[in-house]
Amino acid sequence: MRILDEHKGKGLQKILLLLTSSEASELRDTLNLLLSNSDKKRYHLHVNDSEFIHEITVSLYYENDVADFDDRVQDLITNDK
Repeated sequence: MRILDEHKGKGLQKILLLLTSSEASELRDTLNLLLSNSDKKRYHLHVNDSEFIHEITVSLYYENDVADFDDRVQDLITNDK
């Protein structure tokens, strides 16, 4: 698992994720869709709140195949920084 603060460009070790029931359902459905399409390179999906202010971007990665990600994400996956 890798978590990136996209505004600061820094990796995070821990986060607290607070979701409504409908947001949790959307995240679950999004993860199921992501897993069902796991053969696609750089495939990611977004989960937004109802006002489209807060967003979670989720993506699958493989530690030995990170070339399709940008340099910052490659460094995060490889070095956890």
